[in-house]
Amino acid sequence: MFFRASAREQALKLGLRGYAKNLPDGRVEVLAAGDDAALDALTAWLREGPPRARVDDLERLPARDDEAGEGFVTA
Repeated sequence: MFFRASAREQALKLGLRGYAKNLPDGRVEVLAAGDDAALDALTAWLREGPPRARVDDLERLPARDDEAGEGFVTA
C-alpha cells in the first residue's frame, strides 16, 4: 500500500479529517484535524510510515480546523 493511502487509512481509523497529497519535490503533505490524542497518534504513525516507506523528516505545524474539509482524502 502506498504512503498516502496508508496515511488515509490510519487517519480514518482515528476519526480525523483532512488530506494526504504528494508535493512536486517528492514529499507528502498531510493535513489532519480532530481530537488532540488522535493527532498525536497519527503523528507517531507518520514518523514511521507503512512498511517499506522511508521517512526522513516530519514537521508538525498547527492548522486551522476549517482547512481539513470533510472526511479524509488523498490527492
